[in-house]
Amino acid sequence: MNTTITSTQVEFYQENGYIVIEDFLNASELEVWRSAVTEAIAERKGQKIPGREGKIGEDDGINKDTEYQSKVFDQMINLWQTSDKIRQLMFDPKIGEMAAKLAQVDGIRIWHDQALFKKPWANPTSWHLDTPFWSFSDRRALSIWIALDDATLENGCLFFIPGSHKGTAFENPGIGRNMDSIFEFYPQFKSSATVAAPMKAGSCSFHNGLAIHGAHANMTPGSRRAMTCAYMPDGNTFNGIANVLPDDELAKLQVGDLLQNDKLNPLIFSKP
Repeated sequence: MNTTITSTQVEFYQENGYIVIEDFLNASELEVWRSAVTEAIAERKGQKIPGREGKIGEDDGINKDTEYQSKVFDQMINLWQTSDKIRQLMFDPKIGEMAAKLAQVDGIRIWHDQALFKKPWANPTSWHLDTPFWSFSDRRALSIWIALDDATLENGCLFFIPGSHKGTAFENPGIGRNMDSIFEFYPQFKSSATVAAPMKAGSCSFHNGLAIHGAHANMTPGSRRAMTCAYMPDGNTFNGIANVLPDDELAKLQVGDLLQNDKLNPLIFSKP
């Protein structure tokens, strides 16, 4: 894996809120990731989140407008909890160190992973933020997005509004039908330039959870597969949002409690 992060890359990420890492995986590593993700999804038999009854395409209480969203992408969350192969990949401290360097934090916990597959002819993913969905509020939180197929302008690559992470907040506009809904919350970015992030399979990107981002529709008869993971800087506290936390954990938490349950949010990197 190409896990080197330079000071120049950290500076770019901090300024723009995203960065693309070319050739993150070599050809053999890419096949390992593809095989592990495919197997893990098959084992789940359509169950979207461990411990919940919802299936892909059903209302999960997280995203708005389930019918439309079911044709944006198929989403499987926390595969690491049900697949030893995914666990091994996601627990790699070298990836955690990449995230920590970019975010400029001392420790990184997995918030949740998710497979995001755009089927043929899938709807676009509207402009949105990530962190407002989560059970903690940290401007440094980020995600990795690994291309398992070539992500192109035609099949639904990511787009970013550079620097938007500096001006957004934790109010949640959600992910709806309309690409421009987010600008009702953040009108200052309505005229901003956007950047496409096409990636060949095996490359990856990192983006800040408060960076405005979205994706094209899939205008092809092929799939656009990606494996992602959201990262929580160590030391964060519960903000009252349930998100993917299971009911038994929610029953134990009060707003302000530390989120440090290693069975749910494992610490994969910490500075010595």
